[in-house]
Amino acid sequence: MPELPEVETIVRGLSPVKGAMIDELEVLDQRLALPVYKIVGKTIEGIERRGKYILFRLSGGGDLIVHLRMSGRLTLTRSPAEEKHTRFVLHLDRGKVYFINPRRLGTVEYSQNGFPHEIGIDPFDLKFTPQRLEDIVTPSRAPIKPLLMDQRKIAGLGNIYAAEALWRAGIDPRRGGETLTHKEIQALHPAIVGILKEAIDNMGTTFGETVSDYRNVYGDYGEFQDLLAVYGREKEPCPRCGESIVRIVQSGRSTFFCPGCQR
Repeated sequence: MPELPEVETIVRGLSPVKGAMIDELEVLDQRLALPVYKIVGKTIEGIERRGKYILFRLSGGGDLIVHLRMSGRLTLTRSPAEEKHTRFVLHLDRGKVYFINPRRLGTVEYSQNGFPHEIGIDPFDLKFTPQRLEDIVTPSRAPIKPLLMDQRKIAGLGNIYAAEALWRAGIDPRRGGETLTHKEIQALHPAIVGILKEAIDNMGTTFGETVSDYRNVYGDYGEFQDLLAVYGREKEPCPRCGESIVRIVQSGRSTFFCPGCQR
């Protein structure tokens, strides 16, 4: 699933269409119940990220809101293999935007009255301080990794980068939030922010080459997969201590960590 770095990479890549007018909204998946008449003729005044959501801010008020889910992508180009997986096309007065969604799990909605979802604080929000992180995690007995992935608490942080941040901070993902010390929170906060920034600098993480795998708006693969320390590296040596990385399942998701140096 695209997480914050992949979504942010796509949002930045869509910057060329800012200021463009929507001449036509071609809906190719009839499960997308969109009020076309409220969207066509509007100008894209801005493109923003809210957690894992992408917002097209339209002139006169109203937002077109996309959540990519497992395999969705917004692109400025489209390959022949992607045509059958295209769910809508924004025809602009300069270019097009394609919503590629092979598994059909991504969502698209229109909101006239602002962002309609309740999500947690963004890791890049200036209010996301070490103290704010401590206030979020330490009252809870839940394991720290699923806790970090709770979008109602921290928006945008997902499976890959939660695992990597916990490795950087040397924290066992199975520990309850209430067991983390002030010193550990002080290490975890910059680990979270740092891993997300580095992933954005490397255009996100791509694990495969199928039509369902993440790419940026021009069809280029991310490069951060080459820099991952633990995620997807079961049985490989930990780059810090040499112990074999293990995989467990938490809340139905794979968790990778080093039992040697994550305590």
